[in-house]
Formats: sequence, structure tokens, C-alpha cells
Amino acid sequence: AAGGIHGRKVVLRTLDDDNKSPAAEANARQLISEGAFILFASQEGGPSTAVAKAAEELRVPFFGPMAGSPNLRRPHSPMVFPVRAEHRDEFRALMEWGQRTGLKSVGFFHADSDVGRAHLDNVKLAATELGMNVTLTLPFKGDISDPQLDDMASQITTTLPDMVLNHGSAGLYAKLIAKARKARIKTTFMAVNSGSTQLANDLGPLAHGMVFAQVVPSPWERKHAISREFQEAMAKSRPGVALSYGGLEGFLTAKALVTALQATGKDLTRANFIVSLERSSFELGGVTVRYTPKSHDGSNFVDLSMFSREDRFIH
Repeated sequence: AAGGIHGRKVVLRTLDDDNKSPAAEANARQLISEGAFILFASQEGGPSTAVAKAAEELRVPFFGPMAGSPNLRRPHSPMVFPVRAEHRDEFRALMEWGQRTGLKSVGFFHADSDVGRAHLDNVKLAATELGMNVTLTLPFKGDISDPQLDDMASQITTTLPDMVLNHGSAGLYAKLIAKARKARIKTTFMAVNSGSTQLANDLGPLAHGMVFAQVVPSPWERKHAISREFQEAMAKSRPGVALSYGGLEGFLTAKALVTALQATGKDLTRANFIVSLERSSFELGGVTVRYTPKSHDGSNFVDLSMFSREDRFIH
């Protein structure tokens, strides 16, 4: 509406990777070959890691992957600029809340993959720093069967960790929680932001009282300026469409990109864009995003929400 950024229009082209890493990498290479200035806002850890591989190889900036994978930040990737906090920050926030409420032992439901094991290492590290113990690990494959989930529920019954948290996979985690609740297991189940709405919807009343980590403020409350701006933009451009955490994360990521492009100035090259980013700290209505030449962490904003008996998230 303002004529672009320094006179340049932003053109967004999207390709669907169907949540498959090989397709994500192929899409990234195709977009670059067709003249994309940067790669932007892929979703989920596996596809985002694949896009990062192409970005590093072809030396094209990859801005705002909407995923919490540790390997998007460590080891340092000069071309990759996440905006949202990573899962490590979410795990720690959940475990700190558990510790404050008297919970001491932890169970972790995670993908049986290199990324899942990296997440497990981060959970163990946080537990050590907080004086807690990881007493149960529950690795799963994508084709996990119902009997295998029954066995995991039995392991929780036997081990009785004070709390269990997850790495993504909301549908599978919901099934595990439902089985545990049917067995009257008293363990406190908590979850990261990925699929929190799906998880709450799948569980219904069983989700009441569950605590979730969120990487953006509440999209429904008005305590943060970014939430108010999001609500007003949605009311204007998409009236009647429901607000969501994912919607606000997308809005925040796009706002971060526009702010970074504005800061780069009229002499827009990939090299100048990177130099500008690595000198910048952006205040985005209550969420700070910061990059340096040695750290591309972006934001470390993590908030906690609880799913209430009124079937809504409260922060």
C-alpha cells in the first residue's frame, strides 16, 4: 500500500513441500534458480533443515524458518536467520514451570531421529542445570502402532515421571495422553507450541489444565503491541477468519522480514542484507529479534499458556 520497501514491491512465491524434506530442498533450489532474492518461512523442522542445506550451498539467505530444530542454529549457519525461539527454549520454560510447582522427574516423547535425539540432549542438559532427572525417554517412529503406544503408556505407569513433555507430533502425543488418562496415570503432561491447538482439540476435556509453551504472545489478548497489530490487520484483510498462534507467528515473521529490508536501505543486495541483519536488533511489539555475526538466534521469546475449562488458551 505504501508502494513497497524503498520503492521495491515484495513478491511472495510459494511451493508446497508436502512436509517432505527432499521436496523442500528441491523447491528451494528451484526458487533460487528462478531468481528468488531470499528463501523465506518454510515450516517444520525436517523441511526447514533441508532448505537450510540448499541455502548454505548456494549462498542465499534463508530468513524465518518456522521451526524449532536445534540444527538451524548449531552449528552456526551463516545463511540461516530464524525468527522464532527454538524448542530448547520451550523445553526449559516448561521444565522451569514444573520445577516451580514441585515436579522433579521428566519423561520425554520424541522422534527416533537425529533431530529428536538432539532435542533429547537439550532436555537432559536443561534437567541437569535445573537439578531435575530425565527418568523416561519415549522415542517413536513415524509408523508407530497402537500397541506400541499402549506399551509407552505402560512405561509411564511403571516409571511415573512427574511430568512428560514432547517434541512435536501432536496427533501421536494426543493418543498417548488419552491412553495414559484412561489408565488413570497422574503424570502432568505438557507440550511445546507445535500443534498445540490440534492437541487441545483432539483431547477435548482431557486437555483442560495442560500447560503449553508458545513462541509468540497470545493472538487473542491485547497485552502485546504485536498481538494488537495482528488483530487489526486480520480484521481488515481477513474478517471472520479465526486468530491462531500459527497465524501470529507468520505475521511476526513477515514483519521481521519487512523491518530487515527497510533497515538494509535502497542498495539491496544479499551481502548488504546479511550485513544489515548482523548489526540489527528489532523490537516487534513486545518480541525482540537480534542477530550478530556469530549468532543468528533471532528471538528467545517463550510464553506459557494453559488450556482452560472454557476451552481456550490463557497466558
